[in-house]
Amino acid sequence: MRVVKWIAAIMIVAATSGQRAAAQDVISFNYGMPTASYIPVYVAQDLGLFEKHGLKPTFFSFQSGAPLLAGLKSGSLDVVTTGLASVFALGQNIPVKFLIYTGDAAQSEGLVVRRGSGIESVKDLAKAKHVASAVGTCAQISLYWAAKAAGSDYSKLSTVNIAPPLYRNAFMSGSIDAGIAWAPYSLQLVDSNVALVGYDPEWVPGGGSCPETTLISEAALKAHPKLAERLVRVHAAALEAIRKDPEVAVSALAKRLSVSPEIARQVVNLYFKNPPTLESQIDPKSRYALVGDGGLFGQLKLASETYVALGVLKEPIPEKQLRDAIDPQYIKAYVEKEKK
Repeated sequence: MRVVKWIAAIMIVAATSGQRAAAQDVISFNYGMPTASYIPVYVAQDLGLFEKHGLKPTFFSFQSGAPLLAGLKSGSLDVVTTGLASVFALGQNIPVKFLIYTGDAAQSEGLVVRRGSGIESVKDLAKAKHVASAVGTCAQISLYWAAKAAGSDYSKLSTVNIAPPLYRNAFMSGSIDAGIAWAPYSLQLVDSNVALVGYDPEWVPGGGSCPETTLISEAALKAHPKLAERLVRVHAAALEAIRKDPEVAVSALAKRLSVSPEIARQVVNLYFKNPPTLESQIDPKSRYALVGDGGLFGQLKLASETYVALGVLKEPIPEKQLRDAIDPQYIKAYVEKEKK
């Protein structure tokens, strides 16, 4: 009887020790995101995938990239998913690494126009009296190249610096004839008064320059060596869940951005028509590659150089700095492990 009690006691101690070890292995960190269509992250939140993979994120939401950059710079944020705010992070010499090409907003960003304005395609852009785009965003980059496609120049356009959520009132008041909008607004704006006449890949070199990426601070990498690989596993699990049932993405997006399921479904269809799979992110020929001269490097380089032409940046981000900031090792390790 004593032997049985002794064995039971050992088992309880072992189980308790295992639970403590598991609890200690959970990585807590701060995760920041502007309000946008970061679908895999939302799905991972809804399905509890972070917790499943030993992560405990505290999420912070921002209306724009500026406060997000401040959080990164101060060390308040460990991980962020964002758009071209990433270029400004490098411009401010914030030590970060690009881990994941999370989504391609260029596929759903496009030119919206007032019906009856005479603008039927990007070629007619010069007819617009006033054109909207948000300064320092991928919409401004898109407009710069849209002007070139129209045989004009960005400096000759009468531009209005407003964000897509404000376009509806601007169209109704006659303040703008056209604008570049990202999803869901590019789709949500379409009605009897507004038309969507084309998407970024039609005029931006390389098929668009609006990468949504997940970055990690170098300090967080040093403090939590397992954080990056776990984030990759969470992302992979989210992509698989979306592949099996796209409606989980529709539901997550509709809830986060307060849009109808119909609009959310259109956005999801555009994003996942040709999604950035993990395999594509280590394929040098892919536009989503974290390796080689194209892919993410090429899109960031184009954005950096375009911002200089627009006067938003004083000088382009050095190529070496761009390359050093992109770290494909964690996705490579995941893909290689899955092949075995």
